[in-house]
Amino acid sequence: MNPACQPTGHGVTCPAVRFERVSFAYGAGRPFVLRNLDLDIAEGEMLLVAGPSGSGKSTLLRCVNGLIPHFSGGQFGGSVVVDGVSTRDHPPRELADRVGFVFQDPDAQFVVETVEDELAFAMENLRLPRPLMGRRMEEVLDALHLAQLRGRRISTLSGGERQRVAIAGVLTAQPRVLVLDEPTSQLDPQAAEELLSVLQRLVHDLALTVVLAEHRLERVAGYADRVCLFAELGRAPIVGPPGEVLAGAESAPPLVRLSRLFGWSPPPLTVRDARPRAAEVRRQLADLAPPARAPHPETGTPAVACRDLRFSYGRRPALRGVSLDAGPGEILAVMGRNGSGKTTLLRAIVGLTRPTHGSIRVGGQDTSRLPVEALARLAGYVPQNPGGLLYHETVREEVAFTASNFGLSSDRVAETLEALGIDDLAQRHPRDLSEGERLLVALASVLVVGPRVLLLDEPTRGLDYAAKDRLVGLLHRLRSRGATVLLASHDVELAAAAADRVLLLAEGRLAAGGTAAEILGHSAIFSPQVSKVLGPGPFLTVAEVAAALEAAS
Repeated sequence: MNPACQPTGHGVTCPAVRFERVSFAYGAGRPFVLRNLDLDIAEGEMLLVAGPSGSGKSTLLRCVNGLIPHFSGGQFGGSVVVDGVSTRDHPPRELADRVGFVFQDPDAQFVVETVEDELAFAMENLRLPRPLMGRRMEEVLDALHLAQLRGRRISTLSGGERQRVAIAGVLTAQPRVLVLDEPTSQLDPQAAEELLSVLQRLVHDLALTVVLAEHRLERVAGYADRVCLFAELGRAPIVGPPGEVLAGAESAPPLVRLSRLFGWSPPPLTVRDARPRAAEVRRQLADLAPPARAPHPETGTPAVACRDLRFSYGRRPALRGVSLDAGPGEILAVMGRNGSGKTTLLRAIVGLTRPTHGSIRVGGQDTSRLPVEALARLAGYVPQNPGGLLYHETVREEVAFTASNFGLSSDRVAETLEALGIDDLAQRHPRDLSEGERLLVALASVLVVGPRVLLLDEPTRGLDYAAKDRLVGLLHRLRSRGATVLLASHDVELAAAAADRVLLLAEGRLAAGGTAAEILGHSAIFSPQVSKVLGPGPFLTVAEVAAALEAAS
């Protein structure tokens, strides 16, 4: 009998994945990330792995396909058995037909240049017949809505498009277990919902086992069968039904926090389940208004002014006549579907992409006449994948290097690390951090200079709710000091909590613009959970609801 299988009153049950007393530390003298972990993951189950940044989620995922212990180093104990095969005895390449793995950063797994070749790569390694390869490719392209991208070079795709291609490349091998690290972090809301629906269909119809780690629990919790919640490094996770586990979680999605405010138990995990419970709440809020957000900046010289920007990647237009103003002390969220031009717009403003037409002024200066180095003193930019910007031995050295280039003191470094809640990481190597922690280090390296304009591309990728709340608080403090912030993001909850105004891009054009309440509160796609539950209107966050009720009492 398979050692992972157990006799029951109904015969023999075999978990798809079994962790048995698994412990792991990344090196001698380092704390254990996993300690004596026992966990069975059933065939045809979707398991959501949740918890704070750096709590062990990615480590657990890497154990499933054998990256730990075969490529990680460190201290490994216990056993992981996948589909009857021990990962200790079989490296990842021998598990490829059993386990598909998609990294947080999809660029880490691309090996060829075009979408179609990337999808064929895994099947060629498995030596599948050509007719079978063709059929599987078409099925995956259709399932993930990628057919229109099949001939594109991967280097020309948006971050979200790359993420879908990475998932598609793994699915062509038809693994029995699919492991996903932050699979929706770069997807727009509609693409995320479509992806999760595809995964759920594969789970239900083909008994695929899905193990995914996510921070945006509001997107995933309603699809999961169970949640494995890590509280802190080295402690045993809490495993159980999503509603039960998240009800007591210190950091929880908006619907769970709304449930706590109104005493709903168990908490609803989907908007559909929450709306019937909210009827009385909607009556309570009918004549109330949330606290006023920051007023629109007074007329004057905009901190950022773009006029009729146009840019193309080859024959594919990315910006088609985009114009915008962002005033001092304003937080502006730029949103839109994957590939709508958000990243291109931010790169143009900071001088990394030169538009073929139009003008950009930052701080009143024409950026076309400024070298990138001079523009960097006016505007700080944190890209979607900031890991490539980090190359010093410790977090403190990374931030101090930038500070020293601008003649700033070590006190400024310490203040910046503390403001972002990463002062405890000061002596860690950036390579050893989680994706979310590396993003915060890159942000610290930009903020330490004190730029008057800050541009952030998907700034909550890899951040847990507590870190996101700290980021929102920091952005509000920067706004109060007169700084201007432009966010390119698919995170509607971030935009709802932080932004004063929202711009929607569609295929490189400005489709809509207005206050956060006007755009997010009345959107079918880009609405936060609170707005969807309470209906169109001014309330976007749980904090706004709580403040309005308190003010009325």
